[in-house]
Amino acid sequence: MTRLILGIAITFLVLSACTVGSNDAIPPQDSALVEAGSELYAAHCAECHGSDLRGTDRGPSHLSQLYEPGHHGDGAFLVAVLRGVPAHHWNFGAMPPIQDLTPDNVEAIVAFVRERQRIDGFEPIP
Repeated sequence: MTRLILGIAITFLVLSACTVGSNDAIPPQDSALVEAGSELYAAHCAECHGSDLRGTDRGPSHLSQLYEPGHHGDGAFLVAVLRGVPAHHWNFGAMPPIQDLTPDNVEAIVAFVRERQRIDGFEPIP
């Protein structure tokens, strides 16, 4: 089952990489998902990425242009949670896999992040 989920996530990641440079507007997100995602983000992501999504000394801002859907698609978040991420854009070090989050949890977190990005916009890449 884990391999199936991972395979699906990698497929989404590859497909989202095909849209690099896309400036498509982020549509409004499902309010129930955003609310659930807000709580999950606070519990599992904010310590490193900031409660305001603007990053900390431990992790980057999710409002950075590098996290636009055309650069890091929704599937990239799932892969990051399941497998972790080696340091590649930032000097924060590698992100470890995040335990206790399901694909549905990550979907809610992504809805929250996308809604904040839609409302707050993106910061230039430092």
